Amino acid sequence: GQLSILQEKIDHLERLLAENNEIISNIRDSVINLSESVKDGQKNPEAINFSQGSVSELFPSASVLLAVDSEDCLFASKSGSHSSGVQMLDVYDILPFDNPDGGVWKQGFDITYNENEWDSEPLQVFVVPHSHNDPGWLKTFDDYFRDQTQHILNNMVIKLQEDNRRKFIWSEISYFSKWWDGIDSQKKDAVKRLIKDGQFEIVTGGWVMPDEASPHYFALIDQLIEGHQWLEKNLGVKPKSGWAIDPFGHSPTMAYLLKRTGFSNMLIQRVHYSVKKHFATQKTLEFFWRQNWDLGSSTDILCHMMPFYSYDVPHTCGPDPKICCQFDFKRLPGGRVSCPWRVPPEAIHAGNVQHRAWIILDQYRKKSKLFRTKVLLAPLGDDFRYAESSEWDQQYQNYQKLFDYMNSHPEWHVKAQFGTLSDYFEALRKESNLDEKSSNSFFPVLSGDFFTYADRDHHYWSGYFTSRPFYKRLDRVLESYIRAAEILYSLALVQSSKSEKMSVFPSVDNYKLLTEARRNLGLFQHHDAITGTAKDWVVVDYGTRLFHSIMNLKKVIIDSAHILILKDKSAYNYNTATPFLKMDDVQASQDSLPRKTVIKLTLQPRYLLIYNPTEQERFSVVSVNVNSPRVKLLSPLGKPVTVQISAVWDGATTVSHESYQISFVAHLPPLGIGVYQLFEDESSEAVLADYNIYVRTSRQEKPDRVFKIKEMQNSVDNIILENAYMKLWFSGMSGLLEKINIKEDGKNHQMKVEFAWYGTTSNRDKSGAYLFLPDGDAK
Repeated sequence: GQLSILQEKIDHLERLLAENNEIISNIRDSVINLSESVKDGQKNPEAINFSQGSVSELFPSASVLLAVDSEDCLFASKSGSHSSGVQMLDVYDILPFDNPDGGVWKQGFDITYNENEWDSEPLQVFVVPHSHNDPGWLKTFDDYFRDQTQHILNNMVIKLQEDNRRKFIWSEISYFSKWWDGIDSQKKDAVKRLIKDGQFEIVTGGWVMPDEASPHYFALIDQLIEGHQWLEKNLGVKPKSGWAIDPFGHSPTMAYLLKRTGFSNMLIQRVHYSVKKHFATQKTLEFFWRQNWDLGSSTDILCHMMPFYSYDVPHTCGPDPKICCQFDFKRLPGGRVSCPWRVPPEAIHAGNVQHRAWIILDQYRKKSKLFRTKVLLAPLGDDFRYAESSEWDQQYQNYQKLFDYMNSHPEWHVKAQFGTLSDYFEALRKESNLDEKSSNSFFPVLSGDFFTYADRDHHYWSGYFTSRPFYKRLDRVLESYIRAAEILYSLALVQSSKSEKMSVFPSVDNYKLLTEARRNLGLFQHHDAITGTAKDWVVVDYGTRLFHSIMNLKKVIIDSAHILILKDKSAYNYNTATPFLKMDDVQASQDSLPRKTVIKLTLQPRYLLIYNPTEQERFSVVSVNVNSPRVKLLSPLGKPVTVQISAVWDGATTVSHESYQISFVAHLPPLGIGVYQLFEDESSEAVLADYNIYVRTSRQEKPDRVFKIKEMQNSVDNIILENAYMKLWFSGMSGLLEKINIKEDGKNHQMKVEFAWYGTTSNRDKSGAYLFLPDGDAK
């Protein structure tokens, strides 16, 4: 009895909820109509005009609900100026980030339409076949290429030529270039023909599809240049549309770089599901993405945001994955993949074509209701798709039958076809008259970013911001070596061309090493590499590539610096066996930390080369390790330089007597090299560091033979450090900073340093390489 009472209460609540949703959607429609009339009002002054306040006057009882909607619905009408438009920080403020069940489109809402909506203007559908090829993830780059990628591209050349209505897009040049190097000239000509005829399109054209949170912008540009220069040189093409379906959140920096590259359009997919739903209700899934600092519109780039959960076929034809999955013909019964919704696809034949075409058209129509035009994009692909010849036949033949049927029924008011990404954007621009007039008023203007991504529930993908930090560091190290090596190599090349003797300079070999290093850095910007989300053995593969390139770049730097520092160029002699210079650090393997080289001092000078890779004059503290505390240093002009000698510690309390750290201030001109001289000198005037060691229990050790080391008892007394500018107080118990005194103004600043930690959830889902899923606030 109690259960049935409970059941009745639940039914009653569900009815109330449904009524509530209906009220909200009616209000939303009213506001959209009002906002339309505001737009008309701008064209026609007599038409109704109202301020935002009057919305709540029209619906006083609903003012709370409308606080969200009234503001947003007006975006459309004010998108021309910078101050309005969609500002993501505002959107994040108003979204409740709740997760109600939206029916078949779990993270959205039921979409309805009127069948006559397309009578005056037919729906144009572009089905875009694609294959997402990760350059390393569950397999290494080379293994994926061997097992899948090369077959996809080989089949592409054959299958696209069978029917000129077929289309295909490709994005990762790291794979494409590897494939290109292994095919014959006949295939190469066929590819160029397919590109020229618009059947095959390169989208984005970077070396990889990079992550957009972890890379440095320099590396993002570098991998884009590497891909684009390869395309220019080998195919003579320049991509014009961006395609980023898998990076874990999207950055306006990428939009800015694509715009500066000359792109007009871009597409993104992984955006928080609450944001997608909100944009779908507002019809703002297509927008001009503008940089926050841009007061005009010079940084605007047209961006399409995919509305649903994923880029796979079940989540791209329309809102109902159970239905869309039936139109992924790789999942036909008997194959290796099936539909988790338990309804398999059916091959299309004369007996079922009308019914099947109607079902998918219904999905296309519903999806189109989320956008502002009658032009629809329906991607058709998934990870490493189209590897088997049979899949090309399954997808292309069945879809062509559906298209032929739809297109031969004018009363359906639809034109469906295969397309490339640029085919879609061209039709979209034509439909919205974008290229005719300069104003961007048809689509809203948006500024801001799309982090942090969540694909469902509270699954925030911020774990990867810190996953595998060792390799994130190695990435930055390689990047700095590339920059330094490129500049030195360029300068050395100019020098070597001036003298006959210099022709032995290994310019060609070093150029290859530079190219390979850029490509290894580019590969690592991939959204499963720098993110730290690949399998262990794949990470080792990436790490090995980064490590080899660092070693190779050291060689380029050494060879180039050698030429540049010689006063007498005729004395130049290149010998690979005995390099003229060595670097001051050595890394033993891809997963070990670098160790400082210990310089052996003698009475004869050792030369220390210091290079400033920036274009500004620099004063920098430089530290190197030497084997003796008796040291003298001369500047490039031969003048003595003040040196401080510090201990190198073996553990917490023991001083090494194998090596000593010397530190001095080096002064270098822009892009300059300074040559310092180091000697062993008995009458050394170097300054020795003094040490206080705080210990819990006293250990009577004999005094050190070089350094003055005073043992202090750990106590409640503060530990004080002081110089001419400031004074610092640290807790004697914890060693953490508590107070700062700045001598310039004499002010004291109280400080508190704490450590906090997060536990992980008790659910099945745990924090990991991708997700940060804490069990509550930090403790």
